[in-house]
Amino acid sequence: MTTFLLIRHAMHELGPSRLAGRLPGVRLTDKGRAQAERLADRLHHVGLTALHASPQQRTRETAAPIGERCGLGIEIVDALDEIDFGEWSGMAFEDLDNDPRWPPWNADRDTAVTPAGETIADLRDRIVGHIEHCCASHPGACIAMVTHAEVIRTAVLHYLGMPFNAWTRLEIEPASISRLVFTDSGPMLAGLNEKVVA
Repeated sequence: MTTFLLIRHAMHELGPSRLAGRLPGVRLTDKGRAQAERLADRLHHVGLTALHASPQQRTRETAAPIGERCGLGIEIVDALDEIDFGEWSGMAFEDLDNDPRWPPWNADRDTAVTPAGETIADLRDRIVGHIEHCCASHPGACIAMVTHAEVIRTAVLHYLGMPFNAWTRLEIEPASISRLVFTDSGPMLAGLNEKVVA
């Protein structure tokens, strides 16, 4: 049995009113750093065998205390990076609501393209490819992957056999854990949006 703990990064300084995307230098807030410490407390005894993180600063800062507490180095994995929102990165959601390309993106994730050209299918290919590579190369492992809400939603929807347009049905909050377990019978969602902080 191989277990993946898909962890959304903790709260960052842009807050819920702006789309961080791949905007560089987005750090955790004080509350976010406290959330990361609580994650480390939660994961200290689960027997992690590896810790992977997206290249973004907010994911690396979330992963740091987990690595320290669990005695693991952080492997930076491009496949865990946020979807490339291109020119939307850093924009306020209020401004995005006035962009004619934004409603189609949210209404039809199965076919829509961000301004940078990355699709949910592109994201699916890289995250699923990475997970399945880890299953094949590290059977029986327990791997924490610190990443982003869209990455986690996409992986979960794929393994549940659901369309990507169902993304609004999955809440993935900051500093939450979603669990995918791979057994001889196939993948199983063992937990979704498990919150470890108030």
